[in-house]
Amino acid sequence: MDGLISTLTDEQWNREFTGYFKTIRQLCTHVYISNYNWFKRFGKFRDFQCTKDPLFAQDLDHRSHPFDGIAGYIAKREELDKKLIALAGELIENDLEKNITFTTFKGDTMSKNAGGSLLHMFNHHPS
Repeated sequence: MDGLISTLTDEQWNREFTGYFKTIRQLCTHVYISNYNWFKRFGKFRDFQCTKDPLFAQDLDHRSHPFDGIAGYIAKREELDKKLIALAGELIENDLEKNITFTTFKGDTMSKNAGGSLLHMFNHHPS
């Protein structure tokens, strides 16, 4: 997906269309913020080295604007993807069987299987 996004013009990046996300920029922002927050959740699940990066020091929610333009998105996405690879390298099989407890954007506390949550995170990955 990022390969295609890098070929867009600014007009295409911001063009409105019908759907839940009105622009490609909004869709990419959602995907990035979703992945980012799943990383932060995994950082509270267990002591993962990759989640201690200063990248994760800020709080991002659906109102956040974590990047400017296509180049900014691609750079942030590449940085986050490197952390994703690092997370995969730190996981052990036992992690996937446990539950991860987290707070949603609405303030609700949820507990879900960590392996299933990791799959959900990959569902948001723009590969």
